[in-house]
Amino acid sequence: MYPTVLLHAFPLSSTMYARVAIPDLIAPDLAGFGTSAVPDAAPSLDVLAGDVVAGLDARGVTGEFVLGGVSMGGYVAMAILRLYPQRVKGLILADTKASADTAEAAATRLAMADSVLAGGDDTAALPAKMLAPESAVLTAVQAAVRQADPAAVAWAQRAMAQRPDSFATLRAAVIPALVLVGEHDTITPLADARAMAEALPDAQLTIIPGAGHLPPWENPVAFTTEVTGFLAARLPA
Repeated sequence: MYPTVLLHAFPLSSTMYARVAIPDLIAPDLAGFGTSAVPDAAPSLDVLAGDVVAGLDARGVTGEFVLGGVSMGGYVAMAILRLYPQRVKGLILADTKASADTAEAAATRLAMADSVLAGGDDTAALPAKMLAPESAVLTAVQAAVRQADPAAVAWAQRAMAQRPDSFATLRAAVIPALVLVGEHDTITPLADARAMAEALPDAQLTIIPGAGHLPPWENPVAFTTEVTGFLAARLPA
């Protein structure tokens, strides 16, 4: 079986996959989050993509792998697919979107970047927006968000604000793909998931019940079941 690389959401870390039981799972911290340092480069998702692939090479994963990501992790996964298509054997996109930011959305990201560097607590409201109503993991996600380095938050927001549209990349990806979306996701809802699934040549779309924007954390059993079923059926050893 190919290694499965899953990339985390903003502004979290790889700990969001702690209860996901997938064989040969690799869940790195994107640069700036968790135990990794903020990149010493101009903000760009291509920088994160290169950092992920370099990290895989360093640990001996120099061939093909299954690639996935949630939210920002999905944006980085699509950047990797664009830059290193020969490395990606299968694709898992969860609660993300392939479109670029609108001018308004980009401006909101840039405003948050400036605010957090000035000491603002702009990320405090994110957990409630990301999770399904009355989520049992709200307190844990709030704690994880508070741990994010403001410099990393600002860098990532600036990188996401300028990300390109990725639909052409998806249309060119002739590989098995799984698109997942939380039942209650209001940030990247079903319409975004459906658009990605329709762009991909070989994709299946599944809704994760009881979850919002973070299915691996909110419903890790369903997330694990869907991913392991996809891997077994479409990417056997």
